[in-house]
Amino acid sequence: MKRSTVVVPWPEGLKFRSAARIIRAARECRSAVVLRCGDRIADVRSILGLVMLCGVMGMPIQIEASGGDEERAVEAIEQVFSPNALEEE
Repeated sequence: MKRSTVVVPWPEGLKFRSAARIIRAARECRSAVVLRCGDRIADVRSILGLVMLCGVMGMPIQIEASGGDEERAVEAIEQVFSPNALEEE
């Protein structure tokens, strides 16, 4: 299992638009990936699950992936949370 921690960079928090970007990144990978925010857990392929994490700006989010391409899966999700990704919108 590969793990990483990122911080919510969006002023509006983790909402539908950012959740959709996470889902698009996850589609490239076959590994099972979940995000943890406090005591809440969401599969990265569930838009409602991601939004219900209630991640606000500055909150840490843990990425957990397991499977054959877990490293690539974590890196793809990390990219969504990067400051460079904010500039692309």
